[in-house]
Amino acid sequence: MENIDHPLLHWIPYKLIEKDNDVYFEWIYLGDRKYTDPFFEETISKCKSHPYNSKVVRVVSTIENLLDWSKQLISIELKALVFHVSRCGSTMVSQSLVTSSGNIMISEAPLIDQILRATVFDFKQKCVLVEAVIRLLGQKRFPEQKNLIIKLDAWHIFNVAQFRLIFPELPFMLLYREPAEVLKSHQKMIGMHMVPGLIPHSVFGIPSLIITEISYKQYGALVLEKYFQAFLDFYATDQNVLLCNYNDGMQSVIERFISFVVIDYSNDEVIEMFERLKKHSKNQNAAFKGDFFSAEVLGIDLTQLKILYEKLSNNQINV
Repeated sequence: MENIDHPLLHWIPYKLIEKDNDVYFEWIYLGDRKYTDPFFEETISKCKSHPYNSKVVRVVSTIENLLDWSKQLISIELKALVFHVSRCGSTMVSQSLVTSSGNIMISEAPLIDQILRATVFDFKQKCVLVEAVIRLLGQKRFPEQKNLIIKLDAWHIFNVAQFRLIFPELPFMLLYREPAEVLKSHQKMIGMHMVPGLIPHSVFGIPSLIITEISYKQYGALVLEKYFQAFLDFYATDQNVLLCNYNDGMQSVIERFISFVVIDYSNDEVIEMFERLKKHSKNQNAAFKGDFFSAEVLGIDLTQLKILYEKLSNNQINV
């Protein structure tokens, strides 16, 4: 393995630090831990108890260090980016794919979001940094690793043109779901992007005036409308994109994804991926019994969302 003697083997950048008008990246040591948790942040939390990460002095680098080191380490080939609208099976996709030891699955790494939303970088700098960070997160740490797949945060669909510029030939997956089901899931446990103000509404292209005119719940529906419209806009202009609907069944989603990215998995690997679908996406020790929303009441206007959902579904049918 090419990286075995490199001093940065198992070290990755995971946090952006702005201090005294300078920018630094904090690093963490992974040891032999793989990215098998539902979310990247969970893996990072488990690594913090390692002796290398428990010291008072933190390991930090400059931007120049990070860019230079990203070129020194051998990284796994990036095979796809996964965009999603949240609560639509994206975590199950990542947990299914990670059952293959050949896959590195990065699920919603906060550092990527920090770079994209930082005001200290211009557009070109962000492109260079995102590519470098992805290379470092996907460093070849174990001999069997050969496929790198990145699941982004839901709002990164608004950066899709930027990602396409960085990765012009890369397959992109767009995963969505029936809107009422998405919103009912958030009603049970709301995600940060559905709460007004936690993420600036400008990220979603929502004017300030509208925020004062709609209810708390309707704001979530409006965010979802923006996601659906962004999916439609990108799908209409890009040829290397896979549109998938959670409501078609997760086995169908996995089958289509594997075919789309053209990764040659063994029959046993595919069977194991399908077996993982029977478990809860966030707890592999619990059986997945489905989502039950029949008793949930949203009490908001879904008219525009239903129109956009139908358009997405019709586009998928017409492929």
